[in-house]
Amino acid sequence: MSKAIAMVELNSIARGVEVSDDMVKAARVELLRASTVCPGKYIVIVGGDTGAVKASLAAGIAKGAEYVVDHLMIPSVHEQLFPAIQGVQEVKNPEAIGVVEYYSIASAVLAADAAAKAAQITLIEVRTGFAIGGKGFFTLTGDVGAVRAAVKAAESIGDLFIGSTVIPRPAPAVVQSLL
Repeated sequence: MSKAIAMVELNSIARGVEVSDDMVKAARVELLRASTVCPGKYIVIVGGDTGAVKASLAAGIAKGAEYVVDHLMIPSVHEQLFPAIQGVQEVKNPEAIGVVEYYSIASAVLAADAAAKAAQITLIEVRTGFAIGGKGFFTLTGDVGAVRAAVKAAESIGDLFIGSTVIPRPAPAVVQSLL
């Protein structure tokens, strides 16, 4: 797993593909994801050592220029972040569910990392713009107190926060709809 990650979120697909190429060529990084997201956005996520990721991000921002919607750099990423982005986290008998929503994908990813670092919770999924109008949100579970602490930590990340909720003892049908 990568020690650091960076992401560039763009409002141009063509420029997004070009940015992904520049980011990979700029430094020794792994291309973790480069794809379209709604509504016509493109995201590029790279990982690797902190210095290489920083250099790659700088190249991506420079190439993306006016098409960059948002970006992020996490020097020491929490190990739950990638399984949550891929939607492969297994959840059993959640005591509480938290949902945190942002206008930007980058803000949601940063906030999910912060939430995982703030409390003993499990990230369920980080949804990155697909079929949700380009927004980002994440879901998490744990005991009620931990979920509340993680959600509170996440709410303070970025200025593109929309809203959040904590649901103690969620109905099984609701939990199933999130998986």
